[in-house]
Amino acid sequence: MTTAPSDTPHGPHDPGGPHDGPESAQARFHALLRTFEGRPAATAGRAKDPVNAPMIRHWCEAMGDTNPAYTGPDAIAPPTMLQAWTMGGLSGHTDRSSAYEELFGLLDGAGCTSVVATDCEQEYLRPLRPGDEVTFDAVIESVSPRKTTKLGTGHFVTTRMDVHANGEPAGTHRFRILKYAPAARPRPASPPPAPAPAPAARPRPVINRDNQGFWDGVREHRLLIQRCTACRTLRLPWLPGCNACSSPDWDTVEASGSGTVYSYVVMHHPPFPAFDPPYAVALVELAEGVRIITNITGVPYDKVRIGLPVRLEFLRVDDTLELPVFRGGTG
Repeated sequence: MTTAPSDTPHGPHDPGGPHDGPESAQARFHALLRTFEGRPAATAGRAKDPVNAPMIRHWCEAMGDTNPAYTGPDAIAPPTMLQAWTMGGLSGHTDRSSAYEELFGLLDGAGCTSVVATDCEQEYLRPLRPGDEVTFDAVIESVSPRKTTKLGTGHFVTTRMDVHANGEPAGTHRFRILKYAPAARPRPASPPPAPAPAPAARPRPVINRDNQGFWDGVREHRLLIQRCTACRTLRLPWLPGCNACSSPDWDTVEASGSGTVYSYVVMHHPPFPAFDPPYAVALVELAEGVRIITNITGVPYDKVRIGLPVRLEFLRVDDTLELPVFRGGTG
């Protein structure tokens, strides 16, 4: 996202005077928006239901999460359900403050009538258990200066929610949206000749703070496997905590690079830009015992078989992307 000056005033709520330039008007409008920072979005909110086993079960079934920590008499709720207990549903919450609506009214009046969720961050302080009564307070944490994106021009609004269970701090949920004016999309009377299509780029992996170390290793031509320092269980793909003992502490071991095809599929259709079907996608079991989804190179797609020995190599896809793949027929 980049910051760009506006060519026009913001609208009827623009606090700038008639002699202000666009940049001065933007600064004044942003100063007005910032007066909402620190104002409550919800005060003494209360979840509509206590933490309960049926909701935990539905969540785990939807996510395909079979961790035994979420069942039985000592069950806890999956940490990522933190926001689920505070949602108001179709009927909403009656304890929501007017500040959020006032802020949105200003942005609507400035032409920022569209909204899109951009990201969220969660911090967990203690596990939630069935029977816990969940309460929360929310505050408008920040409103960004005017930003220009591919969707349009507007402001990022970040809300922080502090969640409590039976009065004890349980976690923090930050939610960020972009309130924007959609970019104009003029249509030329006669479209220019279409340029020759550029080669399609491979989809980029989503890199975040939970898997950054994995991709750092790939750049160094190392396939790193997480290892729980409490129970020594290996895990791949990377996770923020151990799925065997729930410990958040871990280190890494480097894979030897040898493995075998555990299962595979051959992709024929539909074609996808940057891929040339048919090709084989395999679940490779590494010598260390963990498995990774990857492409098989070095052998024709119709020669891939379960049990085929494979060896790690790194495939340079383009100038900015390199991926771990496995070459067949070695071992």
